[in-house]
Amino acid sequence: MVKAKIAWITDTTASLSKEFIEDHQIHVIPLHVVINDEFYKETVDITEKQFYERMQNEDGKFQSSQPSINDFVELYRKLKEEYDFGIAIHASSTLTGTYQSSVMAAEMVDFKLFAIDSRTGSYPLSFMIKRGIELAESGRDITEVVTHLNALRDHTRLYLVPSNLDQMHKSGRVSGSQKILASLFNIKPILAIEEGAAQIKEKVRTEKKVSSWLINQLKEDAAVKTINKVAVLHANNDPKATELERLVKEAFPNIETEVLMLITVAGVHTGVGTIGLSWVCE
Repeated sequence: MVKAKIAWITDTTASLSKEFIEDHQIHVIPLHVVINDEFYKETVDITEKQFYERMQNEDGKFQSSQPSINDFVELYRKLKEEYDFGIAIHASSTLTGTYQSSVMAAEMVDFKLFAIDSRTGSYPLSFMIKRGIELAESGRDITEVVTHLNALRDHTRLYLVPSNLDQMHKSGRVSGSQKILASLFNIKPILAIEEGAAQIKEKVRTEKKVSSWLINQLKEDAAVKTINKVAVLHANNDPKATELERLVKEAFPNIETEVLMLITVAGVHTGVGTIGLSWVCE
């Protein structure tokens, strides 16, 4: 039996290395970041570090924008000639319309596509892609692969802690009075991506309590689930990322860690200095 030729598709909210993308021939559609009404393709025209440096040093509007449906149409027309079908895993459809555009484009060009709304982004999205490729290469049936990936969505964790509420205020996520109160009382909101949406999970008073809260969440999951790797996320905040990674290693010496720059589409809302933890329960 001839093995089906599968095209793997995602977007730039997946924190995949350039090497992994090239080695596995993954087709990545870039989202856009918009700086003072000028559009940049994420990771193509501007790196995460460059984006955060500009956000820190420049005044103005910093926004994000989903890819054009034409980007997907063009890609799927090409893939239709080369592959039997595609598996697309995209960022949460609640946070961006990228998933919907991908599905519509595939229908428009009659490209057979198994599309998965990850209901997350960043490290958990990259985890799902890697797991899917592993399963497919091991000979699993496509239906089994898709079912497994959909089931993984309920076991992803992604927590982000803005260093301040400046950018969340600019993007309309918090009011001016909330920003002032948070600054006065040193309140730090901990955001969680749950059911595809960003929610304030907890509010704590100090950075030490932020770290303790994050480590405690990890401990609760590790007590009942297998966690092989933890990603430390940061928006151009190397010192805090290094310290948080140290705390994770101290508490869990057998769990692998990786430090990743936070995807800019998230950083548009949470701002420079954001720190976070992410993992997938297996």
